[in-house]
Amino acid sequence: MKAKNLDELWEISPPNEHILLNEPWRPWWQRYQPISYKLCSRSGNEDELRDMITRCNNVGVNIYVDAVINHMCRAGSGEGTHSSCGSWFTASKREFPSVPFSSGDFNDNICTTRSGNIESYCDARQVRNCRLEGLLDLDLDKDYVRGKQADYMNKLIDMGVAGFRVDACKHMWPDNLAAIYDRLQNLNIKWFRNGSRPFIYQEVIDLGGEAITSRDYYRLGRVTEFRYGAKLGKVFRKWKGEKLFYTKNWGEGWDFMPDDKAIVFVDNHDNQRGHGAGGASIITFWDSRLYKMAVGYMLAHPYGVTRVMSSFRWNRNIVNGKDQNDWMGPPSHSDGSTKPVPINPDQTCGDGWVCEHRWRQIKNMVIFRNVVNGQPHSNWWDNQSNQVAFGRGNRGFIVFNNDDWDLDVMLNSGMPSGTYCDVISGQKEGNKCTGKQVEVGDNGKAHFKISNRDEDPFVAIHANSKL
Repeated sequence: MKAKNLDELWEISPPNEHILLNEPWRPWWQRYQPISYKLCSRSGNEDELRDMITRCNNVGVNIYVDAVINHMCRAGSGEGTHSSCGSWFTASKREFPSVPFSSGDFNDNICTTRSGNIESYCDARQVRNCRLEGLLDLDLDKDYVRGKQADYMNKLIDMGVAGFRVDACKHMWPDNLAAIYDRLQNLNIKWFRNGSRPFIYQEVIDLGGEAITSRDYYRLGRVTEFRYGAKLGKVFRKWKGEKLFYTKNWGEGWDFMPDDKAIVFVDNHDNQRGHGAGGASIITFWDSRLYKMAVGYMLAHPYGVTRVMSSFRWNRNIVNGKDQNDWMGPPSHSDGSTKPVPINPDQTCGDGWVCEHRWRQIKNMVIFRNVVNGQPHSNWWDNQSNQVAFGRGNRGFIVFNNDDWDLDVMLNSGMPSGTYCDVISGQKEGNKCTGKQVEVGDNGKAHFKISNRDEDPFVAIHANSKL
């Protein structure tokens, strides 16, 4: 299902009413425990959400929503009004009157495990019919339950969202998801062409060896390729003999899912904290030098639809390799509500917000990706180690030095002759470069010199960075 331009989509956290947890104080994952589908979360209320969607659409930035439709809160979450809208619920009786859902709307009667939780990921029925870590699992075989999920998503479509990341798809039967997706309306014609369908991508953690695979969901929309970030992290970290030049056939050549099915990312909100999938190889903003290179590589390469992370800092406390503070939520006021994001003079963010998407190198590589869109992977070069270069037709060229020595080489860029601004060390501003310049000759060749001691040991040029 396609939106008008995937490069203009921005994902937001689940906007629905969620549980409020005090111990520890307001963890980030509380937003993945719904209480109802009212639109009031730690980020704001329905009016504020509608205003944000409208303002973003009006400047060409389309919103897609992280939709949590597999489950409600954990079974042991108690009862009362400790929720972001103040709605009453009773987890032990599986009663959520603000939807409303009651005990008959959950899968407890068909889960075959003694605990009621998933006990084996080798059993597809358990994975889809039992509770994920105690979360109350909804019965999506019921038409009533499907209708409530579709109503929630359609309300967001009416407000102007362009699509959805659907959380925990591995835990829902594909036919049930198809039945929900089929009920979704076309996008709002105020901002989208008549007949446009929501863009849907589905979270499926598939590292192999389980009963459920990503392939089960290909027919429904794009799917998360979790192996991408894990493998790319090993390559840039040079673990177990991995070298960057091995990525000449990056993408399907590495046994990833088909290009037209994949959503790819270097890290996401789960695995940057050690949750989800990928393990210790995942590169995050904490290792900013490698992170900028890895994200730059992803954005320059044509494989998949790319997703750029935007994070906040937390107080890490690593004990025996595990972060004891991986639960910590975003910068917040004393009442638990999320703080606004202050913008620094250099356009980065302050007050604990990382905003990787605003880093000059990453922002400029997003522009690079848009400029080279549709162009083939071309003009590959490598040194049989960790220095590589490749182009995107005659629209862009990028060079990496991840070796422990300098790069100094003449390469065929495939670009038209002229003077280009490197968009990593700086950018084009008016009729000058704020960083390095690259001279491309009449034969398309250019000289590249990158020290392994550079802050950012890679260079990128594209058609719009030409003086």
